[in-house]
Amino acid sequence: MSKENYTRYERARIIGARSLQIAMEAPILIEDESTDSLRIATMEFEKGVIPVTVKRDFE
Repeated sequence: MSKENYTRYERARIIGARSLQIAMEAPILIEDESTDSLRIATMEFEKGVIPVTVKRDFE
C-alpha cells in the first residue's frame, strides 16, 4: 500500500509507533544525521521503508 492510500489516522499511528521504536533504540532504516525519532520516523514513512501492513474492515 502506498503512502497516499493511508488515512491521516493510519499515518499518525504508523509514524507514532515507529517513532517509539526508534526512541527505544530500534535500528534506523534510512541514513540520517538527525537524533529526533519523530523526524526519522516521518522520513522513513515518506520513503516507504517502514514494513507495516494495515488491515481494514469493509462492512
